[in-house]
This record gives sequence, structure tokens and C-alpha cells, in this order.
Amino acid sequence: MFDKILIANRGEIAVRVIRACREMGIGTVAVYSEADRAALHVRLADEAYLIGPAPSPQSYLKIDRILETAKLAGARAIHPGYGFLSENAEFAMRCEEEGLVFIGPSSRAIRAMGGKTAGRRLASQAGVPVVPGTTRDLTDREVLEAVREIGLPVVIKASAGGGGKGMRIVSTEAMLPGAIRATRSEASAAFGDAAIYVERYLGGARHIEIQIMADARGNVVYLGERECSLQRRHQKVIEEAPSPFVDLELRHRMGEAAVRLARAVGYTNAGTMEFLVDSAKNFYFLEMNTRLQVEHPVTEMVTGLDLVKEQVRIASGEALSVRQDEIRLSGHAIECRIYAEDPFNNFMPSPGRIRALRTPGGPGLRIESAIYEGCDVPIYYDPLIAKLVAWGRDRGEAIERLRRALAEYVVLGVKTNIPFHRQVLNLPQFVTSQITTEFLESWLTKGFAPEHGAFADIALIAGALYLHTRKRAAPSSVAPGVRVDSAWKLAARQNALRRR
Repeated sequence: MFDKILIANRGEIAVRVIRACREMGIGTVAVYSEADRAALHVRLADEAYLIGPAPSPQSYLKIDRILETAKLAGARAIHPGYGFLSENAEFAMRCEEEGLVFIGPSSRAIRAMGGKTAGRRLASQAGVPVVPGTTRDLTDREVLEAVREIGLPVVIKASAGGGGKGMRIVSTEAMLPGAIRATRSEASAAFGDAAIYVERYLGGARHIEIQIMADARGNVVYLGERECSLQRRHQKVIEEAPSPFVDLELRHRMGEAAVRLARAVGYTNAGTMEFLVDSAKNFYFLEMNTRLQVEHPVTEMVTGLDLVKEQVRIASGEALSVRQDEIRLSGHAIECRIYAEDPFNNFMPSPGRIRALRTPGGPGLRIESAIYEGCDVPIYYDPLIAKLVAWGRDRGEAIERLRRALAEYVVLGVKTNIPFHRQVLNLPQFVTSQITTEFLESWLTKGFAPEHGAFADIALIAGALYLHTRKRAAPSSVAPGVRVDSAWKLAARQNALRRR
């Protein structure tokens, strides 16, 4: 087992890895940019090293600096988290060449599955159904030819894409030139690769993914599925496990397909196979994410496994801790991604200082976060500041716990999408899981408006009361006869007055 691990990341995932390592008795090394000097992951790690200016190309994406730091600190392994260099085959290869353990798949496996067209070819060869489309990168002229052969509508995709970037839906040939230019430009800026390909657009489908784990001894298991259909601009915002749509037979078929593909490429460590599933429960391979996923906590909550610890054990040469027949899904878990963004202003990022913070608690709740009162949310990085996860004995209980938690959550100083989540969790279509990948965008176009009524009152009054109680004496010192109401009572009273 490793005695020290460097975490080549920041934010809540760096904190998540540090905590897992601490429980395993492993020393941790953080790296940080100038914008992250006071970040939580820097404070929690055993050691921390400055690696460059705020922009990620000059810090978190600098392979040489990270490798130099690992050697300087005496770390034997590097955990890449997700994002940044986590799916960079060159980074994994450089770790291998420098005698450092990359906690993830081999550089060969990343190359095989990291490119979307290569992954589609391998999936077809392994007998896994794929969305109809091309299996190689195309020139602009070839895109037009492919579209005419596949039929509209289609999706123009970046071969090196991920995270919802580098995608354009095209419904008419007239849209093609602009879609091609925009996709290539975004792909080049985000991934340093302008290569694109074409897939048929499957409307009315669900986005469901299978978590797999594989060790170096030939053992591969699938850990159930995650429902990821609630997306905005092709980016997931709410995920849950298991999917309310998936039955035992479909879970088995998708899980076996994912394992078959992982074996075909000699995959090790954590990975996720992403599928589109139509209303008839036919599934089609989209891509593989050769890393830990943002939404991995919901899988952990229903399986009882710690995927980060499992990653570390596998990378150190140990076997998987579970066999397929030992995996059981218990209860239901739902995750809301909390972003520092303004949902009432086209979800624009909202960087700034956290002036006050009150996090929810109670049974079945889990928060993955890297913010604290007084910390800064930089403008340079993804605005994800926390993940709020609720577990329940069934989906209904998980939803109720998540609603309560969102009502208790107070973040002041930056705008967040917490009000957006509160509204989504009360939509009838969400409650009954009548959703597709198109649902959220369609709902937003019909008019997402500021909250009103009791929900908004509770949130606003809770925030005001929180600040008030921080500045004044505790309730126990309130003068006799003075009533101290909860936010819930104040909201109810305000609504009663409004009705009059």
C-alpha cells in the first residue's frame, strides 16, 4: 500500500480523496494554483505545493510541474480526480515512465476508450450496441455525407469531448456549417482537439450509466446503474441510483455489456459506461469515462462501497473487495450538483466570497464540498461548489429528505442554483420519473421563474435568521416572554397574510 499520494486536482473531489486516504492511513499531498492558496483541499492535506498561476493551463494542467512536485514530496502515486488530467493518456503514460502509479486505468486503456470514435469501434467489436453514426473522425465534407446517410436529426460531437462540451444537435442541413464550426471551435478550446464525428440523435431517450470496477487480476464487476437524464446543455445536474426506469433484467443486460467491453480493452480501476436507453428499453453505448465520475456518491450510498478506497487498493495491486454476486443495492440515493451560478440569469457563474454558510444535516444526508465561510469561489474553474446527496429506504423518502435539505441549505455571498433544485424536485414529472434527456431544457424554455410562496419565504427567512443569530445572543439568552419563531413558522405566517 502507498504511504503518500499526490492529488492532482482541486475542489470537492480533492477533499474527497484526501479524506479517503486519511482513513486508510495514507499521507496526502495537495497541489494548488495562486487562486487556491486558501482552498480547503490545501488546508486538509498533509502537504501542499504551489504549482502555478490561476489559469488551469498554467497550473492544474501542467504535467511536468505535477510530476516534479510528486517526486519532491516523495509521493508514490497520483490520484487525478475527475476533470483536468484525469482522462489524459499522456499524463498517465508520463506517470508510468517516471515510476509513479497513476490511480486509474493504463494509458493504453485511456487511449483506447478516451477517443469517442475509437470507443464506438471497440464497443461494436465487443457486441455492445452503439448509437448509429460514424466510427472515425470526419472532414467537413464527410460530415455532410454522413448526415445524408444517417438521416436527420443528428448530433455533431467532438471526438475528445466530455462534460457536455463539444456537442450540437442538427435538425436541418442548413444548420450544419454553423454547427460544425461551433463544435470544432469549442472542442479545440476545451480539449485541444478539433476532431468531430456524427451520431443519430435519439429523441425521447434516457441517459443511464453503468459503474464498473476492475482489478489487475482479471476481476470486473458492475455496481448497478445511475439515472442521469436530468441535464442542462448536455450537462448532468441531478443523478440518482438506482434508475426508477431500469428493471432487474435490463440492469443485468447493461451490466454484462459494460463488463464485456471493459474486459475487451483490458481495463483496470474505476470506469463508467454511458448509454442511451429508449422507451422500449433498448440501450445504445455512447462513450466510456475512464475515471471516477462526479456522481459516484449515489453509487456508494446504495452499495455501501467506498469507490475511492477501492481505486487506491486496485492501484496498489490488491484484488477487488467484492464479487459480483455479493453486490446488493439498498435503498435509493439522489444527488443535486450545487453550482455557484445564477439560475435566474441564464445560469451565469457567480464567483465571489462565501459570506455565510449553513449546511443541512439529519438522517440520510451527505455533502461533498470544498467551501467554508470566508473562502473565495474563483472565476477560473468549474463553478461546482458542492454535491448534496440524500439516501432513503425508497425513492420517495430520498426525495423528501432532499427537499428538506435544500430548504435548510444557506449560502450567502454568491448566487447558487439551490432554488432551481428546489423547483425541480417538486415537478410532477420528476416525482413520477417521467423524464428524458430533453425534459429539463424543455421545462426551462417554458419559463423558469424566481420562487414564490412558502418555499421562497423559508429559504430567504432562514438565511436572514442565520445571519441574525450569528450577530446576536443565542436563543437561551433571549429575554423572558420574547417569542423566537422558526423560519417555517414565519413563512407560514407570511403566506397567511398574503392570502388575506
